Amino acid sequence: MFKSLPYRRIVATLVLCIVFLGVLRASGAIGDSSGGWGFNTANLDKTCKPCDDFYQFAMGGWMKSNPIPPEFPTWGSFTVLADRNQASMRGILEDVAKANAAAGSNQQKIGDFYTSCMDTAAIDAAATKPIAADLAAIEKLKDPNELQPLIGRLQQTGNGFLFGFDSTQDLDDSTQVIAEIGQGGLGLPERDYYTRTDDKSKQLRADYVTHVAKMFVLAGDSQGKADAEAQSVMNFETTLANASMPRAQMRDPHEVWHKMTLPQLEALAPVWPWEAYFRQRNAPEFSAINVEQPDFFKETNRLLTSAPLDQWKSYLRWHVIHASANELSDSFVQENFSFYGAKLAGSKQIQPRWKRCVQSVNRNIGEALGQVYVEKYFPPEAKAHAREMVANLIGALRSDVPTLGWMGPDTKKQAIEKLEAFQIKIGYPDKWRDYSALSVERTGYLANVRRAVNFENARELHKIGKPVDRTEWGMTPPTVNAYYNSTMNEIVFPAGILQPPFYDPKADDAINYGGMGAVIGHEITHGFDDSGSQFDGKGNLREWWTKEDRKNFDERAACVRQQFDGFEVEPGLHENGKLVLGESIADLGGLSISYAAYEKAMEGKRPQSLDGFTPEQRFFLGWAQVWGANLRPEYARLMANSNEHPVPRFRVNGPLSNMELFAKAFGCKKGDTMLREKACKIW
Repeated sequence: MFKSLPYRRIVATLVLCIVFLGVLRASGAIGDSSGGWGFNTANLDKTCKPCDDFYQFAMGGWMKSNPIPPEFPTWGSFTVLADRNQASMRGILEDVAKANAAAGSNQQKIGDFYTSCMDTAAIDAAATKPIAADLAAIEKLKDPNELQPLIGRLQQTGNGFLFGFDSTQDLDDSTQVIAEIGQGGLGLPERDYYTRTDDKSKQLRADYVTHVAKMFVLAGDSQGKADAEAQSVMNFETTLANASMPRAQMRDPHEVWHKMTLPQLEALAPVWPWEAYFRQRNAPEFSAINVEQPDFFKETNRLLTSAPLDQWKSYLRWHVIHASANELSDSFVQENFSFYGAKLAGSKQIQPRWKRCVQSVNRNIGEALGQVYVEKYFPPEAKAHAREMVANLIGALRSDVPTLGWMGPDTKKQAIEKLEAFQIKIGYPDKWRDYSALSVERTGYLANVRRAVNFENARELHKIGKPVDRTEWGMTPPTVNAYYNSTMNEIVFPAGILQPPFYDPKADDAINYGGMGAVIGHEITHGFDDSGSQFDGKGNLREWWTKEDRKNFDERAACVRQQFDGFEVEPGLHENGKLVLGESIADLGGLSISYAAYEKAMEGKRPQSLDGFTPEQRFFLGWAQVWGANLRPEYARLMANSNEHPVPRFRVNGPLSNMELFAKAFGCKKGDTMLREKACKIW
């Protein structure tokens, strides 16, 4: 699920994948191989021809033998590794919780945070007391003018209250940090869930209203009142959704870059008392702010005077409950899972409490946990191997750019300069986050979460008006993922991904280049996808292409977009080519440059066939096993509707069907599904 973090902070909302770094091999693990070359031939479905459906051929055997466990919406390489890692991090947390760590140390904080989460007796006994003050404050609202101070306070306790206020890099000057506000306030994953007219979407909205009502009942309302409030919330959020920018549109940095002065913001949304709000949020004084979606703020400005106060109160009460549901008593947790986990994602049962608590520690104070984690599990040689492979992949793209017939010399020069300026981060930060100002106690789980959220909010806002800290990371060390950040022009590979099936120093080189090599190539290519290509080597939003070269690029990108528009996730539901375009360009480019790097590494050598597979074939098997997974229909639908990444089957078959090298490796002929008449090629 590799990410591009282009021009604003993106929070993963579907799956947080964290994995164990050791090279333990569990029965059924994707990277197992009795032959020892990094691929288990039992994964294959030999009833399917590789040129008909390579994903099914390469991983069909594994998918048949590995049904989805009931607590998961999907089961594959990411989740298999994530599940192993849960036990590893649990061991760390339970050890430090018993160790009587020094007060104020990271060990004390992660141990006490975990302990407070595991104390279900105290959490259940507290019932709704942890949110009682917030609900009472909402109930006391008598005048619309009181909304801003209350919303400002609620925003400091969690996400989801109308809009987000944060810091961001200045896209015109990437060395500086400015203020930013952006749309929010929805309980469903994104705007289109409120506007789609198909039967499944209508049913999901009805289920959402039922869920909201059930949560209101758990908070003490009568059924009749809860039903009315839930419908009022749906109406209010639908208004917000209609004013929200579509997710695919937000991928274009120009669409979400509207730098304004404070007077300009006040003219855009004059009812909201901005100066008082920024003071309340303890933001430094600033002269410029980015307003990601001006139309959204025009609408929220209108709602301050047009929406009845009772509707505002219902909306705010819901989001207090919603934001805190997983930190409240078990009845709230179970009902929250019944909608978001079961109906929305398809899971059959909730994960054990200890797993959810491990995830909570990593989510809220992840670098404190990560620092202990890497000391125990991340060997220095893994970092060295990764650096070597990154250098090889950058070298492959450097060699490729001069050969591009569709790009002129001026743009080629700029592209290579950007490539040479890439910052590479591997494993863990050189400078760890300082949690000394964060207080964590052994009891009071929701209070700990809120203090952590407050700490992070304050840390982000404190950056406004200051130079950018280029040592910061956007993911915690145990995360199985990677990302490219356009404004930093950096590629980042947390410790968690530097292990099988992505990378294994004991495996065949072809498998490693098809796995981790293509992952690295993917992130490098994000610097040159439809979004990343709009930023220069310093991270500024600047057109460094000639007009003709940009036109040529856009035509090639359109080829990829149209291909993915044609992929059907289920009858009537296709991938959104515009939404997944960046990831799909990165997959295609990443595979191409990784294959070139592998060929370069093998110069003068001809590795023998293994289990009947040539080295060229093994390269593509390495890519397929990264994505082998079973998905519940609900989860596949969720991905197609709201995720920038295509579902796994198309991440494999999509780019490979465009690669002549793949067709040659497996002998695909004209008319075969995996050999396109009109192939897409960019990098």
